[in-house]
Amino acid sequence: MSKRNYLSILISAFLVLVAHYCFAQSVTLSKGSKAPMFTAKASQSGNEFDFSLKKALASGPVVLYFYPSAYTGGCDLEAHTFAELKDTFTAAGATIIGVSADDIERLKSFSSNPEYCAGKFPVASDPGGEIAATYGLKLKPPQPGVKDVRGEQVTHGFIPRTTFVIDKNHKIVAVFSSETDHIAPDEHVKKSLAIVKGL
Repeated sequence: MSKRNYLSILISAFLVLVAHYCFAQSVTLSKGSKAPMFTAKASQSGNEFDFSLKKALASGPVVLYFYPSAYTGGCDLEAHTFAELKDTFTAAGATIIGVSADDIERLKSFSSNPEYCAGKFPVASDPGGEIAATYGLKLKPPQPGVKDVRGEQVTHGFIPRTTFVIDKNHKIVAVFSSETDHIAPDEHVKKSLAIVKGL
């Protein structure tokens, strides 16, 4: 085999592997998959701390919900509904964690705002979308000119609204997305609550 042919085969094999990897990373994890563990900067009631999914799962199931941005219509409704039903989630033994590409300073404000998270549950920062990527979610580029409900420019990318319900054995028992399942933001909350009640 000539050196040129050998190099051509190597390049082709490399391109196949890259294509396979990129495709795999774009497929959302499904029911029955093992949930990737992560630690992230988070805020609850405006207080910053390191959230550990593994540590949270040691206490029971976790509702992990990804959302596009704090202080935007659907995300505000979703956070408010989670806050309203937080005691019911707690009674079912479940932990709630929201994840977005918002920076931690923005989340400190959002987490303590009585209209939204109201200090009831933490929200974590995934500015580069690395955590989202492990769940098969692709960070969408920032959209020029987009402003939040406060009139401030939103400069970060958006993670698609997707909820994962994870049992204490680290297994994903349910996953639903607003993009593919056409579920309203508050319905993510109600569906996940019904599921954790049944665990």
